[in-house]
Amino acid sequence: MPLPLVPHEAEKITTTAELKASFHLLASPRFGTFWVASFLSSIGTWSQSVAEPWLLLSLGASPFILGLDNFATNAPVWLLTLLGGVLADTRDRRSIITLFQSIQMLCPLAIAAFLFFSLPINPYWIIGLSVIVGVTDALSMPSFQSIVPSLVKHDQIARGLALNSTQMNLSRILGPVLAGILISSVGAFACFAISAASYIPFIGAALFALPRLDPKQRPKRQQHSLSKDMKKIAGFPELRVALLTVLVNSVLCGPLIIFSPILIKDVFSGEVSHFSMAVGAFGAGGLMGGLALLGAAQSRYLRRFSLWTALTYGLILTCLSLTKIFWTVPLLMAMAGLCMAVSSIAANATIQSKVEPELLGQSASLFALATRGGLPLGSLMTGFSVEYIGIQNALLVNGIAAIILQLLIAAWDRAKKPTQAN
Repeated sequence: MPLPLVPHEAEKITTTAELKASFHLLASPRFGTFWVASFLSSIGTWSQSVAEPWLLLSLGASPFILGLDNFATNAPVWLLTLLGGVLADTRDRRSIITLFQSIQMLCPLAIAAFLFFSLPINPYWIIGLSVIVGVTDALSMPSFQSIVPSLVKHDQIARGLALNSTQMNLSRILGPVLAGILISSVGAFACFAISAASYIPFIGAALFALPRLDPKQRPKRQQHSLSKDMKKIAGFPELRVALLTVLVNSVLCGPLIIFSPILIKDVFSGEVSHFSMAVGAFGAGGLMGGLALLGAAQSRYLRRFSLWTALTYGLILTCLSLTKIFWTVPLLMAMAGLCMAVSSIAANATIQSKVEPELLGQSASLFALATRGGLPLGSLMTGFSVEYIGIQNALLVNGIAAIILQLLIAAWDRAKKPTQAN
């Protein structure tokens, strides 16, 4: 009879087993194909995410215009994401993703063409295209976010989400580096061209990996009203805490990436290479956070991980607003990326693992509403703040407000004392 394991040895073996089980998912044809295609698509997206604000600044855009562009991209989430959730639960998700992502692909393609042929372009034209991106994204996002729970077993949802986060954050490293090289050597148009091309493998993978909707499920699903679905999903105290946590993160900490080019240019007199370095560091931190959660995918404390890393995110944002030395920026950005990833993945896993399969689309839409829906409000508010009090003071206000609100959420969570831990 083997000797019993001491606690730290048992924890080490459990963590190793979790990591092996997590990476084993990549060997499955459907999930593996989806992961690789999403990775390629995310590289294109992050390449454009660096090129677009830099292009706007080169066209003479003010900080408010940068915030307005982000608002145009993300504001449709408030109006259309719940409808997107209904579509995800009642229609073929493969068709939804193919249709709306194909329309969205035309937007970076148009910008690339205008830049390549030196046609006149202005910030408001780019903002108009951002509105199209926002509308199509809001309608297809719940279908996209419910892909992972559709491809893995119920007890593997947290593991699958953490793996998906690793590709997103790895692309946050490679995408900005690629953008910095392309902008310096070829021009910004190349970033938008790569972004447009990156939609193709993702659409193909969605058609291959996603299961078709069983027509027999539709009559049963359509009996539920949207309001009843929302009440049912929000009926768990731990889900409300998770949603509030990511909402505060989105509103107050999310603008960090959007306004980091202004921070780099105005405070440190940096170039696009410094900007891509900072965003790449953020992605490196996010990658580390995703990998860390792979070893704790089945932890009972996912909700607490989300809450306390969100609080730490606010502290890091406060430190970033006070630093005067550029080389501290990549370090702090890496720490911010780690906290963002852990908080977001843990919150999403908490939500997705609690709801019934037929409500995955609606739960994904609520999570998208909290994450992406808060970003346009935060971007607009931060844009105003930057105009009047400067970038560092604006980030300082956001950081302090985030700390206070996350502490209040933690106090409320403790007072509620949920009956079922996560």
